[in-house]
Amino acid sequence: MGKHFACIEPGHRAFIEQQHIFFTASAGPAGRVNVSPKDGASLRILGTNRVAWLDVTGSGNETAAHLRLNGRLTLMFCAFEGAPMILRLYGRGHVLARGSDEYTALLKTAFDGKERAGARQIIVLDVESVATSCGYGVPRFDYVEQRDTLTRWAEAKGEEGLRDYRRRKNAVSIDGFPTGIPESEESAVG
Repeated sequence: MGKHFACIEPGHRAFIEQQHIFFTASAGPAGRVNVSPKDGASLRILGTNRVAWLDVTGSGNETAAHLRLNGRLTLMFCAFEGAPMILRLYGRGHVLARGSDEYTALLKTAFDGKERAGARQIIVLDVESVATSCGYGVPRFDYVEQRDTLTRWAEAKGEEGLRDYRRRKNAVSIDGFPTGIPESEESAVG
């Protein structure tokens, strides 16, 4: 039986911090629903009703486009190891453009001032509710290691190559909604 909570409680925090992967779900008022896997190490719990992750350059930027349209965002964490559970964070999100004052401040306080290769933006979720469910249907998997392919790709592209890639591949969603790039790229240069 599912349970609902108004905030991230200590047990939820411990569960979230143990996960190697989480999934984001977002959608605009029309078009496709986007679900994306993210590296659990990129996530920070900023308080009982706020989380953020350092988002890296990828083949698309759907979440940023959807957040510009309506802000709705859900994060899901599944226990693939240990006791079964699924935890969802529901709320409203927004993007901190790379190089902006807000981005720089949060990078300093939550990420030890360190960007990883390919850093594109920080996404912040203001959590409105938390839900847990049994997770009995989630299979068990053994964690082996993080892939380094995306990091190596970003390092090989270099800063200018990444900027060009984001302008060509991350400026609009697959449904044609703007993501904030290239405007946000200007603040990263500045």
